[in-house]
Amino acid sequence: MGLQPQFETIVGQVGRVVLGKEEQIRMALTCLFAGGHLLIEDIPGIGKTTLAKVLSRCMGLKFRRVQFTSDMLPGDILGSSIFDQNTGAFVFHPGPVFTQVLLADEINRATPKTQSALLEAMEEGQVTSDGKTRALSAPFFVIATQNPMELSGTFPLPESQLDRFLMRIELGYPDREAERLLLGGDRAQRLALNDMQRCLSPEDVLSLQKQVDRVHVADAFLNYLQDLLEFTRTGKHFHMGLSPRAGLALVHAARSWAFISGRDYALPEDIQAVLISVVGHRLRSRDDLAEIPARRLKLLFQEVPVS
Repeated sequence: MGLQPQFETIVGQVGRVVLGKEEQIRMALTCLFAGGHLLIEDIPGIGKTTLAKVLSRCMGLKFRRVQFTSDMLPGDILGSSIFDQNTGAFVFHPGPVFTQVLLADEINRATPKTQSALLEAMEEGQVTSDGKTRALSAPFFVIATQNPMELSGTFPLPESQLDRFLMRIELGYPDREAERLLLGGDRAQRLALNDMQRCLSPEDVLSLQKQVDRVHVADAFLNYLQDLLEFTRTGKHFHMGLSPRAGLALVHAARSWAFISGRDYALPEDIQAVLISVVGHRLRSRDDLAEIPARRLKLLFQEVPVS
C-alpha cells in the first residue's frame, strides 16, 4: 500500500488552486477512489466548480460541465437521436454524460424528471436511449453541486437521487488566511490551474479503485458497522434508519479512506472518518424531517461503542 505519499502529492497539487480546503479535497478523492459520486452543497461562489475542474485535470480525466436549469430536458444530458437526411436513419448524438468527470452544476435547479435522467448513468455506468443501451467511459465520476434549498428556483433532490451519491460535502467559506491569498492572487490561482501537472492517468484511477475493493474488512469492522445501522433504525433520533445500500456506501468509503491512509485493512476508525459525509444526506430528524446537523451525527460515536 504505497499510495499515501502519492496521495499527499495529489492533495498538495489540488490545494494550490482550491485554497484552505484540504479536508474537503481528501473527502472528494476518497469518493473517487471508492468508485462513488460526490454531491457538493453550498452557496454560489465558494469554489465548487473549481474543485471539480482541478480534480479532473489532476487525474487526467475527460471533463464536461452541464449547467442545470429549470427548462432542461433529459435529452440535454443523455443525448438524443436526430434524423439524418443523407442516410435516411436516426443517428444518436451523445450528450455530455459521455465523459469521465461530469460536473452537474446546480443540479437542484432542474426539475425532478431531468434530475432522474442521471440515475441509470450513476448506478449502472450506462445510458439507455431509444431502446439501446450504451456504456459510459470508465472511470465515470459525477460531481454535482447543489444550492441550499432556501435559495429561490430550486427543486429538492428526491431520496432516490440523493442515495446515488456516495458522499456529500460542504466547502464553506475560506479561513481568513486562505481568503487573503485568494483576494490578492486571483491571477496566480488561475495560472496554477493552467499549470496543473497530471498526477494520475485514467488507467491508474481504475487500478486504484480495484485495489480499494480488495481492502480487507474484519468481523470487528462489520460488527461496528451493523451496530451503527441498527442504532439509526431503532433509536428515537431519526425518521428512518439507514438502508443496506447506505451500509454498503459506508464500507466502500471506509475502505477508500483506509487505502489512502496506507493500509490494506479497514478499521472502525475509518467508518468514523467518513460517516458524516456518507450518511448526512441520508438521515432525517424524527421530529420535523429536517436534515441532521453534523454535530448531532457525531453523537453516534458516543452512543455506539466500538466493540
